[in-house]
This record gives sequence, C-alpha cells and structure tokens, in this order.
Amino acid sequence: MFGYRVPAPDEAMLISGGRRGLGGAPFRVVTGHGKFVLPVFRKTRFLSLAMSEAEVVEKCVTRQGIALTVRAVIAFKVGNDHESIVNAGQRFLSDQEQMSVLTGRIFAGHLRSIIGSMTVEEIVTERQKLATEVLDTSKAEMAKIGLHVDSLQIQSIDDGDTGYIEAMSRPHKANIQRAAQVAQAAATQASAEAEQAAARKQAEFARQTAIVQAEYDAEVDRAKAQADQAGPLALAHAQQEVLIAQTELAIKQSELREQELASEVVKPAQAEAERIRVLALAEAERMKIQAEAAASHDRVALERMLIDQLPQIVKEAAGGLAGANVNVLNGADGLGEIAAGLVGQGLTILDSVRKNLGGEGAGDGGATGKSGGAEVERYEVR
Repeated sequence: MFGYRVPAPDEAMLISGGRRGLGGAPFRVVTGHGKFVLPVFRKTRFLSLAMSEAEVVEKCVTRQGIALTVRAVIAFKVGNDHESIVNAGQRFLSDQEQMSVLTGRIFAGHLRSIIGSMTVEEIVTERQKLATEVLDTSKAEMAKIGLHVDSLQIQSIDDGDTGYIEAMSRPHKANIQRAAQVAQAAATQASAEAEQAAARKQAEFARQTAIVQAEYDAEVDRAKAQADQAGPLALAHAQQEVLIAQTELAIKQSELREQELASEVVKPAQAEAERIRVLALAEAERMKIQAEAAASHDRVALERMLIDQLPQIVKEAAGGLAGANVNVLNGADGLGEIAAGLVGQGLTILDSVRKNLGGEGAGDGGATGKSGGAEVERYEVR
C-alpha cells in the first residue's frame, strides 16, 4: 500500500519528521512490524541489525619490551534495544561501513594497552585471558556507540625475527622430545619384553606341542605294536580253540562209537544171552512136565517121545549157538567136533532123563556128560 513501510527482520526502520521519538530521540524506531508513513512529510531510513565483522592486525609491545604482531577478529552488531539503535543510528546511519572501522580501532587500542601489561609467556599461554580482558575493557565504550560485541578471537601472535617465541618453546620442545624419547624407549622396551614373552610362549607352545606329539606317537606305536601282536595272538588263540574243539569232537566221537559198539555188540550179545536163558528155562520147564508125565505113563512111550524130541533138542542147542560169537580153533575138525558135541549133549540129556525115571546108569550118564563137556571145550563163545 502506498505509504506503508515494513522493515526486514534484521533491520530497524527509522522515521524522522513529525513528532520526536522516545527519550527525545530525533526519530522514531520501528522493528518487527510495518507502519504507515506519510509521503513528503516523513522520511524513512533503515539501519542494519545484522552481524558484522572487524579484523585487527596490530603491533604491540609486551611488558618485556618484545614487539608482537597480534591478529584478532571481532564479531559485533547493533544492539537490539531502543537505546542502542538510537545511538548507532545517530553515528552510523549515513555511513554504516564505519562501524567496522571504528570497532577495529577501538579494539586495537585496547589490545595495545592490555598486551603492554603482559609477558610473552602469558600472552602465548593465556590467549583466552587476553581476549576476555579486551572484551571487558571495550564493552562500555562499544555500548556508548550502540554496538554489542559477540566474540573476540586472537588468531595469531607473531614475534617477527626476534625468535623469542621459538626460543621460549625450545625447553618445552626439549622436554617433549625427551618425554617422547622416554616414551619411545619405554615403548621399545615394552615391545621387546612383549616379543620376548611371545618368544617364550612360542617356545613353551612348541615344547608342549612336541610333548603332545611324542605322547601321540608313543600311543600310536603302542597301538601298532598291539595290533601287530594281535594277529599272532589271535591266530594262536584260534588254533587253540580249534584244538579244543577237535579234542571235544574226538571225545564225542569216541563216546558215540562206544554207544555204537554197545548197540552193535553188547546189546545183541545181551539179547542173545537172554534168549538162551529163556530157552533154557523153557526147556527145563518142559523137562519137568515130561518127567511128571513119565511118572504117570508108560516108560517106553516116554522114551519114544524123548527120542522123537532129540533132534529138536539138538536143533535148539544149535540155534542157541547161531547168534553167538564162535571162533573155530581147528578148522573142519573143529566143526565136526561141534556137531558131535551137540549130538552128545542131546544123548546126555536123554540118558539123564532115563536115569531119573528108572534110577539106572547113573555112572555112565556122568561119564557121558563129562565127555560131552570135553568135546565142547574145543570151541569158545564170545
């Protein structure tokens, strides 16, 4: 709108003409909002409230008489309060560049004054103290012209060709170098000790490894020796087992053979002996019956009957010898003697029956039986 003016955020609008401002100021100050300004009757100017910078390069003499070139940077601006804006407006509104020039000159003077009361050692080692003192001494003076200093930085201090700062630093450099050498020696010693410790550990590890390897090799050798011995021992054990098994088999075969012999020879002989015994008992029973019959019947008829039974008796006696194990000692004569013996036995039996029935011929019957026994002795039954 025509006649309405608004200042920027970092500006203060100064309106002159008309009534005076606060505190008898020759202009009114407007910040942060706009205002309607009558053309022709009012005049509007703007004062920058932005940050500004001033650089100072000043040659100063210390309390020791040593010349130093000090370089510093000052950051400043117009104060935000009404009084500072009025003071700065009255001084710098027409030429705002003069704020940096004037600020540099003010700080240069304070730097010369303060550095003149300090030694080079203090200036070099206590730069922050120097900056603080300069700010404190310049604060009231800067406020009078409406300026506010935000910071002061001492960038460099140079003694030119005097070499004082260099000489001053030599003891410190020597101490530093000595400390560095000591530290280096300590580090070297520590490194050497570490290397020695590492070497000892490696040697111990190698020794332990060698021991373990030796134990392992010994164990392997023992296992191999046991394995080598296991073959012959196993073979001998197996052969012993085979011999034992063969012995047990031979014993079992012997027992089996004994059983077979008992089955083939002993039992048949026992059966044959039993058969002969049974036949003898039967014959004796038959004789008894016949004797009893003879007592009640005719003697002639009985003898006839005995004569008729004589072949049967001889046959039975021969049958008893059929299953026996008979060894003939004298060939064909022996066979004839066996046959004659059988017939003689039959006759002896017949003669005995007769004697028992009639009581006659007892002596002859004994001789005949004896003769029959003599004949039988020519063969043996097994």
